[in-house]
Amino acid sequence: MNLIQQLEQEEIARLGKAIPEFAPGDTVIVNVNVVEGTRKRAQAYEGVVISRRNRGLNSNFIVRKISSGEGVERTFQLYSPLIASIEVKRRGDVRRAKLYYLRERSGKSARIKEKLPNRRVAAKASA
Repeated sequence: MNLIQQLEQEEIARLGKAIPEFAPGDTVIVNVNVVEGTRKRAQAYEGVVISRRNRGLNSNFIVRKISSGEGVERTFQLYSPLIASIEVKRRGDVRRAKLYYLRERSGKSARIKEKLPNRRVAAKASA
């Protein structure tokens, strides 16, 4: 590991953010800290993760949602101090790492199947 990677790993450990496991296709709720004048509040942004870029401290992800009939995408830096929390609402079953094709789709064709829990794991848990 070179020096830059080592410094980035130390910085990530110092930040100590609890980031859940999520992947493209998952529906997430990102709570973003917004400053309005002197007040600071958390704003929720819910949508489908269409891309995730893992680059250590510079990792980011793109969330897409439909707002007032218009598609809106927002890029979040994973370790940004503006992100209060990330919550995975639903797991999506997709076969691609980047879901940019959803930009051209609307309505039912833009839906993503839900990933069901593995049967073997569920059977072991109930036994």
